[in-house]
Amino acid sequence: MNATNTKMMISKTRLLVLLALALLLTASAQAAAPGVTGPVFNLTAQAGSLSQPDGAAVYSWGYGCNGAPAGYAPAAITNAFCNTMQVPGPTLIVTEGQTVTVNLTNNLPTAAGNTSILFPGFNVTASGGVAGLLTQEAVPGGTVTYTFTPSSPGTRAYYSGTQGDLQVEMGLYGAIIVLPTNTTVLSGCTAAQANNLAAQAHWGESNFRLAVAAYDHASTCYDREYLFQFSEMDPNIHNKALAQVTAAGNCAAGAPGCSLNVPTEPYSPAYFMINGRSMPDDMDTNYASQYPHQPYNGNPHMHPGELTLIRVIGQGRWQHPFHEHGNHVRILARDGNLILSQNDSTKLGGRLEFTTDTTPGQAFDGIFYWTGKGLNWDPYGHNPASSDLAAKLPCTPDGNGYNTSAPTAINYYEWCQDHNKPLQVAPFGDVAGGGPATLPDPNILTNGAWFGGSPYLGPNATVRAVGPTGTTPPSGTIANPPTSEAGFAFMWHSHNEREITTNNIFPGGMLMMMLVDSREFVIDESN
Repeated sequence: MNATNTKMMISKTRLLVLLALALLLTASAQAAAPGVTGPVFNLTAQAGSLSQPDGAAVYSWGYGCNGAPAGYAPAAITNAFCNTMQVPGPTLIVTEGQTVTVNLTNNLPTAAGNTSILFPGFNVTASGGVAGLLTQEAVPGGTVTYTFTPSSPGTRAYYSGTQGDLQVEMGLYGAIIVLPTNTTVLSGCTAAQANNLAAQAHWGESNFRLAVAAYDHASTCYDREYLFQFSEMDPNIHNKALAQVTAAGNCAAGAPGCSLNVPTEPYSPAYFMINGRSMPDDMDTNYASQYPHQPYNGNPHMHPGELTLIRVIGQGRWQHPFHEHGNHVRILARDGNLILSQNDSTKLGGRLEFTTDTTPGQAFDGIFYWTGKGLNWDPYGHNPASSDLAAKLPCTPDGNGYNTSAPTAINYYEWCQDHNKPLQVAPFGDVAGGGPATLPDPNILTNGAWFGGSPYLGPNATVRAVGPTGTTPPSGTIANPPTSEAGFAFMWHSHNEREITTNNIFPGGMLMMMLVDSREFVIDESN
């Protein structure tokens, strides 16, 4: 193949990839940290299948709800469900100092043998079942009970303690979120975040937080939260498990041949998942009916100036170096252990990470923050010469330089130093003129004629994104819903290139988008 043909093929491939990514940005789903509430949880371990973007339905095992749970959280989500098998398992939402009871019934195929749950970081009392290597185990058809009292808040993992190389790989893992109880801290956070709450209420947004602080510490207040569980999956192991379960049939526990001997090495994962889904499935809604065994998505949204808490757990066998574009992540804690300054316990001591590390079995809590500060141009698209009065909103800096005195304004939390600064020296003007951010060859380099979909967060952001037709950008190449958002799209993805594929197809795998939305776009995490 000559150089010209090679270059044309590369260009066409790049175009298809970029068009696919741009189309993905039309999704309307948001993420959150949904789960079930206790303090008594009746769980089951059961077989099912996980759908993948390549059309595969992979035989798997997962924890699920044995009957209706006590409740769901956050309360603003009204379409929640908890099936008898899901991956990850139900997120258990509990409160610091509360006695927690987990009853696990083993409904796995008999040939799979015993199963169990480990709760690292908690002092657990186990009863029932039979003694296993690490904890009490539930025999096929049997039940085991685990009891513990979390003494501190935070995010932690739970997973099978029985033949972990197989059972965790098959999907037996989940998350526990422990909420803080320090009333002084919680009331202080409510007061500190009052303006952000007022801004959300003004635009008709519900509160999807589980709490107002992540820990019993005044520096852990937040405005939004998301839970991401990273894992990988080798379909060869799953297929061999299915073949052996099928061959064993309806065997009797303990009978000759009623067991599995599934090799878990060599390990060659082909699927890399966030909350049990691969891209682009992770951008579909929470509790979407097409994913009965994968109810949680991965699609974070925020507004400028909001403190976004991300809870991350490495649930697989590999480390996943994950990069959150747009800003660094301030690590608050690991495995529920808040990191404080050695010199001043009133201050946080966790580092800022460009790429967050997710060690297998380890959890971390961190804060992501974005305001537009330092861009040296106005991301709100203000134009003093415009006839649009809303485009002339003032920016009155507070002591830190942000417009925080008007929480109901579209440009609340604008970085005032860049107010009215155009992206180009001589911008064309407003919507009618095409806007100030037109780049060469928009069919390849941008989402339409607008950089990154739209470089605007402010007045008429949606109109600027879709153009005068109300359906498409000025180039006419990408269809955006006319009432959808027009914010900044930051790709959040693994820095292991293989992990942003599904069976080596990009885009896929461990990839999602953080969408920083205009205030006028209502972030509804119930859908």
